[in-house]
Amino acid sequence: ESVFLDTNGDCTMCDCGRYRKVVGQLDISVGKLGNAVKFVKNVVLGLRETEERYYLLVKEPKRFREALMNCKLRGGTLAMPKSTNTNRLMADYVSQAGLTRVYIGVQTQTKDDGSSHVYADSTPLQGFASWSQEEELQPNTNSSCVELLSTGTWAHVECEATMFFICEFPKSRRRGGGREPGASASS
Repeated sequence: ESVFLDTNGDCTMCDCGRYRKVVGQLDISVGKLGNAVKFVKNVVLGLRETEERYYLLVKEPKRFREALMNCKLRGGTLAMPKSTNTNRLMADYVSQAGLTRVYIGVQTQTKDDGSSHVYADSTPLQGFASWSQEEELQPNTNSSCVELLSTGTWAHVECEATMFFICEFPKSRRRGGGREPGASASS
């Protein structure tokens, strides 16, 4: 118990332990509310997800390099469709947003022995690609960046073009140990 002055200046006894407990419970409630708000924001933002990653369509027109940096500043990377399912999910995302094309994290890397394609994380393009028939027959070698069309196909595009883009975020690196959005550490 503690002694303090009330609003009239009179001495009063206080059971501060009880108040500490109430304040502690309020802190927990505020934390849960914060997690719930994050979850609602994600739903409002319209995140898409796979088992391992979250995807966010950013409706801010940027050049390729700006899109790369924007995703990095958000804690992610420019989206890298490395499977048919992920590519389809991203194409549907673009289509449902009423868009026709977005930047993805694939680009041409030119070396002395020719050119190849790499993902935004610098890994080589292997196993999966979704080039349009035109690109397969006659690749546009002047354009080193890649766009995903709402049809699910890829095409080369000038890196200076401004367009929307998709960022991806690994679930395992999310703050709070990779819990789903809205999950609480104290529940």
